[in-house]
Amino acid sequence: MADLSDFPITKLWPAANPDVIQLYSLPTPNGVKASIMLEETGLAYEPHLVDITKNQTWGPEYLALNPNGKIPAIIDPNGPGGKPLALFESGAILIYLAEKSGKFLSADPATRYETIQWVMFQMAAIGPMFGQLGFFHKFAGAAYEDKRPRDRYAAESKRLLGVLETRLAGRDWLMDDYSIADIATLGWVRNLIGFYGAAEVVDYASLSNVPAWLERGLARPAVQRGLEIPARG
Repeated sequence: MADLSDFPITKLWPAANPDVIQLYSLPTPNGVKASIMLEETGLAYEPHLVDITKNQTWGPEYLALNPNGKIPAIIDPNGPGGKPLALFESGAILIYLAEKSGKFLSADPATRYETIQWVMFQMAAIGPMFGQLGFFHKFAGAAYEDKRPRDRYAAESKRLLGVLETRLAGRDWLMDDYSIADIATLGWVRNLIGFYGAAEVVDYASLSNVPAWLERGLARPAVQRGLEIPARG
């Protein structure tokens, strides 16, 4: 049995099965990237709910795993060389799990890097811009009298959706096959038009390729399961 006692996080979230990947997460657009990927690959894992609404990521135990205090994070007891590996940043986790499983990231160098570029596009643009729009449209920022910040992020989010719309013309997925690029992006588009309720301000109804892609992605059983993991209490 693997010994994970060197990781302080296991004191707060003990591993019932320390021989499998430990997932520390919450079903947010970033969190579900890891859970969807784990469900899609079939890799054995144990999920732990980390409640960001209770500031659980800011204690010393969690910060020892991710000094940035964000979810998701993982510990793989069977990392490279058979040694435990801790990882944070959802994009890095996707790439790692793809390489570990041999799934959803092509071994062809050109296709591999093209896939990674779309993951980086989500990390650098889709996530930050959609998240800011959510704040100014739905959360505390919605009360601001000055609507220029909201309009700025709405316009940029609309532009980014246009990039996806163009990319998805004549194709089912962001690459030729379903990949970590889709897994990275699905939850954010779903959140934008669902939880954030921002479909109207980004003119989502004018799109055709993105909604069809989102519907295809959400129809995947592993995606449906991953969207609810870790289960909220």
